[in-house]
Amino acid sequence: MTPITSFAGKKVAVFGLGGSGLVSCSALLAGGADVIAFDDNAESVAKANAAGIPTADLHGIDWPRLAALVLTPGVPLTHPAPHWTVPLAQAAGVPIIGDIELFCRERAVRAPDSMLIAITGTNGKSTTTALVAHILRAAGHDVQMGGNIGVAILSLEPPKSGRHYVIECSSYQIDLAPSLNPSIGILTNISPDHLDRHGTLEHYAAVKERLVAQSDLALVGVDDPLSAAIEKRLDEAEHNVVPVSAERKLDWGYFVRGTQVVGKGTQETDAQAEVLGELAGISTLRGQHNAQNAAFACAAALHCGLEPKDIAAALKSFPGLPHRLEEVGRKGRVLFVNDSKATNADSTDKALSSFPGDIFWILGGKAKEGGIAALTGFFPKIAKAYLIGEATDEFASVLEGKVPYERCGTLDVATAKAAADAAASTAGEPVVLLSPACASFDQYRNFEIRGDHFRKLVQALLA
Repeated sequence: MTPITSFAGKKVAVFGLGGSGLVSCSALLAGGADVIAFDDNAESVAKANAAGIPTADLHGIDWPRLAALVLTPGVPLTHPAPHWTVPLAQAAGVPIIGDIELFCRERAVRAPDSMLIAITGTNGKSTTTALVAHILRAAGHDVQMGGNIGVAILSLEPPKSGRHYVIECSSYQIDLAPSLNPSIGILTNISPDHLDRHGTLEHYAAVKERLVAQSDLALVGVDDPLSAAIEKRLDEAEHNVVPVSAERKLDWGYFVRGTQVVGKGTQETDAQAEVLGELAGISTLRGQHNAQNAAFACAAALHCGLEPKDIAAALKSFPGLPHRLEEVGRKGRVLFVNDSKATNADSTDKALSSFPGDIFWILGGKAKEGGIAALTGFFPKIAKAYLIGEATDEFASVLEGKVPYERCGTLDVATAKAAADAAASTAGEPVVLLSPACASFDQYRNFEIRGDHFRKLVQALLA
């Protein structure tokens, strides 16, 4: 854990007592802060009390005495409406921050020269984060990985010189981290997402831009219009920014050429571009979107001082991440792939583009704005679709007359039917793909539980 000493002797309120909230309380207490915590959920308050964390209803506290209000990322700061704690803090002039901000302040005091690599973007940030950490660890570096990827940042070891922090940052976390200043900031891409929490796509993009704008070195994807515009703005402002692409050759920067990740300087010819990695045959980095993730990771590792040969070797041993094009098994010719992390159409786009065809596609859940209309170009690849959850009727209307489909209701029914149909097909390698293009909240608490259920269903079929 990282004790937060910058608030020693000061009173700090923490709202939101899930995983990261409890860790924030413990880190503040360990650093000598006077903590008062609360949550709208009585069970969460009881859990905090049991852990020895002081709690009280924040409605009745003396707000002007607070040095800060620490919000957990799931608590609305602006949209659809600010949480009730936000106007109380603002009226008292109390800074509203999150756990990433607490870490940044501690890093500034303890070890400002420690390497902080922060990754954000709509899609690909978790894989990029894990891949950067994997490459650095393979080279023998002291690496701490956390943030939005599942390990609260304050659960990590305290900052010290020579230590590398690889941190995934959601837009919610960036919004609560005004002094976030990465050594290397990565913006993978931007597409519509979380608009219920940011109001507009423009505000969502502006929050993402903040991370790279405040970094010493910015690596920015240029394969979507919003990210490309951010890269251009930073370049015109003479920020230290380098473009990254998986879709086209760049005059300079990092890009994918065939199956190779290459880096090219401003004065180098194409022949002089340095090969940083070979992606052919790496099943955990399947698809163009993973090629982009690999380009970011290779670039970050190179700027951390690694040799190209060591980067290339580490790519080959990357184990991948659960729920992101995770190959969970084979039965005869049939490949089963868990892509439960695909909670929007843009993510599912990446999955469908990763296979040549013969896809038995399981989709559905709690639909997001736009549904699957943007995926119609992939419909010729779909052998059959299997619909689950709330989105069934909406998605059926899009598929009607274009893709054979079946209303399955639940994941267990869909998996069994897709497996049977794939086994009966004459395709060389039929793929049963769970890539829902939906949030999971209609039937599952999160996409991880949905993916775990799919994996268990497949394991039972294989057994």
